[in-house]
Amino acid sequence: MNWLMFPRALKIEELPALAEIDGTVESTQYLHVNRAVEQFAAAWSLELRNLREKLIDPNRVNDDLAFSVKQIVSGIEEGIALCIELNGQPVAILAAEVRPAAKTLQLLDIRVDYDFRRQGLGTALLCAAINHAHETECRALTAETRTDNFPAIAFLRKLGFEPAGIDTHRHTNHDLVRERATLLWCLALD
Repeated sequence: MNWLMFPRALKIEELPALAEIDGTVESTQYLHVNRAVEQFAAAWSLELRNLREKLIDPNRVNDDLAFSVKQIVSGIEEGIALCIELNGQPVAILAAEVRPAAKTLQLLDIRVDYDFRRQGLGTALLCAAINHAHETECRALTAETRTDNFPAIAFLRKLGFEPAGIDTHRHTNHDLVRERATLLWCLALD
């Protein structure tokens, strides 16, 4: 294959290619959130479980993500937008935004085309983001996943991210019932 294995900056003219990267998520497992609440005390624990049926989510680029990536690529927002290409076309991208108040780099998306997964492209992109975070003196990288996106959870864990919180109402008041709560992740750099 004719890989440009080193991540490079995403170009503004490549933004339409984001929608062409097949970001389908397939998972048979999820992290079940156990919640216990008593007066003012709340506790959560995570337990690996099998999904009732295999998750196949097209994971399309939504308008908010497309706008955020455009802002970063255009230099309006501080952050990093990288890609890895094959034959002149991006097949993997990473976008992350600097959060100055928290001195963190927030991962917005890591997307590797379905046909090119398990070849180290996501790892190369995330390592480049970690280097960028070190260079810009960020104290941590942060990310979010859904509890049913177990491939993303396993990927972040492999690279040293730790669970940092749970948002049980990010998308609906029934996220826990739907087994789709949002997990917050952190990779401390200092």
